[in-house]
Amino acid sequence: MERADIKKKEEYVRPDETTLRKILSPLQYKVTQKNGTEPPFKNEYWDNKKEGIYVDIVSGEPLFSSLDKYNSGTGWPSFIKPLEPAHIVEKNDWLLFSKRTEVRSKYGDSHLGHVFPDGPKPTGLRYCINSAALRFIPKEDLEQEGYGQYWSLFESNSGGR
Repeated sequence: MERADIKKKEEYVRPDETTLRKILSPLQYKVTQKNGTEPPFKNEYWDNKKEGIYVDIVSGEPLFSSLDKYNSGTGWPSFIKPLEPAHIVEKNDWLLFSKRTEVRSKYGDSHLGHVFPDGPKPTGLRYCINSAALRFIPKEDLEQEGYGQYWSLFESNSGGR
């Protein structure tokens, strides 16, 4: 039996260009579609301490968990690992005259940010992600938003539902 509170991979799709221009703010469009970067410390999630998950603003695919978020001091949301590694695509980026690793969403093909090898243990990685590429789903809204399968991640932190 299929649960209504669990999204299926088929639901993670990239809207057409016309729809993207309608649903995204100018900053969200610039970041996700034109490989832009938002200002540090002046973005929605850099200091968000609520429990929940972060999904692609374009496709809705789950990308990161608040349990893996940390304060890197950079002014952007930073994570030690993706929630769903299969939803992340890493590409070499030579735009600033040195090699960096760009992070994109698999289904939405959204530019998310970059990953650097200077993060804390246990991964040693810092996924430096633009807030404009994300939508935060608080843990209490996971089921109604279709991400109920992630509730168990937060059970030990909250004492259950």
